[in-house]
Amino acid sequence: MDETDADRRAEMPEDSRKVAGGTGENKERERQASTAVKEKTQPGAERLLEEVLRRENMLSAFRRVLSNKGSPGIDGMTVDELGGYLKTDWPRIREELLKGTYQPAPVRQVEIPKPNRKGMRPLGIPTVLDRMIQQAILQVLTPIFDPHFSGSSYGYRPGRCSQNAVKAAQGYAESGCRFVVDLDLEKFFDRVNHDVLMARVARWVKDKRILRLLRRYLESGVMVGGVVQEREEGTPQGGPLSPFLSNILLDDLDKELERRGHRFCRYADDCNIYVRSKAAGERVMESISRFLEKRLRLKVNREKSAVDRPWKRDFLGYTMTWHRQPKLKVSGKIRELMWKARGCSLTKVIRELVPLLRGWINYFRLSSVKIAFEELDGWIRRRLRCVMWRHWNKPRTRAKKLIQRGIERETAYISAYNGRGDWWNSGASHMHSAFPAKWFIQQGLISLLSQHQRFQNLSRTAVCRPARTVV
Repeated sequence: MDETDADRRAEMPEDSRKVAGGTGENKERERQASTAVKEKTQPGAERLLEEVLRRENMLSAFRRVLSNKGSPGIDGMTVDELGGYLKTDWPRIREELLKGTYQPAPVRQVEIPKPNRKGMRPLGIPTVLDRMIQQAILQVLTPIFDPHFSGSSYGYRPGRCSQNAVKAAQGYAESGCRFVVDLDLEKFFDRVNHDVLMARVARWVKDKRILRLLRRYLESGVMVGGVVQEREEGTPQGGPLSPFLSNILLDDLDKELERRGHRFCRYADDCNIYVRSKAAGERVMESISRFLEKRLRLKVNREKSAVDRPWKRDFLGYTMTWHRQPKLKVSGKIRELMWKARGCSLTKVIRELVPLLRGWINYFRLSSVKIAFEELDGWIRRRLRCVMWRHWNKPRTRAKKLIQRGIERETAYISAYNGRGDWWNSGASHMHSAFPAKWFIQQGLISLLSQHQRFQNLSRTAVCRPARTVV
């Protein structure tokens, strides 16, 4: 049997591989396995709410919310005000939670730009009190669910990070899986079916008070423009529980892919499946799309999903080279680095920019192709030169500043009065000569290339920290 035949068998549902008479037997075995899963519960699973409200657990959740900081919800309460509020109102809130009468507040909807700058992404910000309660629930439910999640699921799990997923994807490509099924779930967090999700939570959680509270959080509503809108589906991004609940729902997808013998990496709703041929990838795309729509009631975005070579797609910001042993590199959209730093003075711009650059290079430390870092270093310096050129404003001021930086008087005046735009001048020789790369380093700007080289030397001993949700 060749590799393509093996892929074809892996894509077929197990029932269809059986000869006559085997299908019914397989269904009975699946029914028994499903029943066994439902019967498995953690000790004390029927009294989980008391564990959630235990003093030590609530204090840990409170400290986590404080460290995450974040914006206030619809009530306007900040994280700094939460402690004082709890001193007077926590006994009442705790009693409401135990009696099942607590009603979560609607989330406050805000919109942030998507990374590709194509549209806006809605976020639902719960109140700081609800964030603390959600965090307390998360801390109790994670040890129950996480051990049973797939080893190919990397998003929002303790001890796992996006770099683990990228390295696994690289390994699949290196092993000969030279095609990727890149699945994009259409508006996933807005389309989660509450009944389907809660049925999966109830497999392991038998405390009906917890189930009722989770349902209320899902249906708490969204405040948009001062008006509360009811929510019948979806789990808004922004709260501590949202990514955890998405992992519970999509674990069915993971288990189906494992049952079929596929190699895959999933990080939250980003899922890549690696196969050996394009034909195999197209069959997988069709069958998994049907599975998602029928079993989980989720829709695959056909326009954004594709079957292609791994080096023509990006995964979690990374792509890879076409070599037999592919190298990781930064996705081609390096200029999408968010230009959040703003300020009147260059010193302020650099001060605000450096933390962003440190976080960016830390995320892409696995890349082994340095050209992206060289290009971005040059682009950033040019942007900073453009800031200075605009700040000088008048030609006479520009000529004076260039002379102060050692440019000959005649050249300085010709450059200052050349009539060209700000961006053109920021890349011209007179600005390069006046403000070379060494000068920016002296002002406190870091070099992405040098930082990347340092990470290359230390990356083998680096330890990934678990991701956390910041709202």
